[in-house]
Amino acid sequence: MLTWGAPTAARWLIATLAAAACGSEAVMVTGGEPGAPLPGLTQAELSRFRAGQAVFNQVFTPEAGLGPMFNENQCSACHTDPASGGTGEQRVVKATRFDGATCDLLVDQGGRNVRTQATAVMQAHGIERETIPPAATERGRFTVPFLFGAGLVEAIPEADIEARADPDDGNGDGIAGRVGRTADGRLGRFGRKADFATIEDFSAGALLLEMGLTNPREPEEARVAGHPVPPGADPVPDPEIDAATLQVLVDFVRFLSPLAPRDPGWAGAADSIARGERLFTRAGCPSCHVPVLTTGRNPVSALDRKPVALYSDLLLHDLGPALANVCAPGASPTELRTAPLMGLGARRVFMHDGRALSVRDAILMHGGEAQRSRDAFANLHFLQQLELVKFLDSR
Repeated sequence: MLTWGAPTAARWLIATLAAAACGSEAVMVTGGEPGAPLPGLTQAELSRFRAGQAVFNQVFTPEAGLGPMFNENQCSACHTDPASGGTGEQRVVKATRFDGATCDLLVDQGGRNVRTQATAVMQAHGIERETIPPAATERGRFTVPFLFGAGLVEAIPEADIEARADPDDGNGDGIAGRVGRTADGRLGRFGRKADFATIEDFSAGALLLEMGLTNPREPEEARVAGHPVPPGADPVPDPEIDAATLQVLVDFVRFLSPLAPRDPGWAGAADSIARGERLFTRAGCPSCHVPVLTTGRNPVSALDRKPVALYSDLLLHDLGPALANVCAPGASPTELRTAPLMGLGARRVFMHDGRALSVRDAILMHGGEAQRSRDAFANLHFLQQLELVKFLDSR
């Protein structure tokens, strides 16, 4: 259900003004039902969405290339709640080595994804799961991200993301957002550490590391705990996923609609949520959780110059030692990409690793650059805290 209460109407107005400023007639992409395609797709685009959806929900077997090491046997085994493209209870485990200046992803030792399952053939070789590489100095557990609205995120111009960066805190507000980078230097916008540039990068990596499916972007099997895959343990010729299959899978993710704002369903909700939104702003949360970003020109009409209620600047921020995890090509262990709050109300656990069981607890766990906003929230009356949380829950 689309809910046009006061906060949503305010977001629509902000987006409309932003669109008018760039000469576009775009309106806010308010979202749809979980797992639905973006509104405004052509029939050809919808056809590719459906084809990709079938791949996303396909159960892979060893005979189709699964493994020999993997975590799950289908994309929707993890991205399942509240619909295909959502989240799940699994945790991805990563391990890295950080010397204070450079980050070693421990690729050859299995650090990119410490996989928990093995095919029967691999088990016959005495290997049932991977372990943390001995060289690791950090490890991190990461929840499954929502993919809803990912195409809109990908369509936000790099220049707009870079323009918000302030790595040296030049304005003195205590917020020093940095652009995340991939290993080859491209701007990263996906992943908890902003280390994936595109949906194709993210999807190809997930195929390989989550299911052991080689593909045109990741054509070689990942090593197993630093060792090559034993002879005969992976008999399917590489790549196990062809280019056409990869591309429709990417299009499914690209064309997923963001979730519609939640309808609280009780009298007075709009006023309470509006007060919560004002408290959110007063606490300084929008310094990182930017309410609206706008996509650039795009050949896909449904992605073309669309304001999106993302609530993220897509930048890396230092959140302090309590939330430290692994490093990344462009991120230290204490840095995380600002988590989008779009669809927050449909989540059950919070923070990058799911350590918080409520939005309130998640806010109070913020540190580093977010400490000032965290303290502002902590100093609110409890009823005001509830209103701010209700605002976030309505996203």
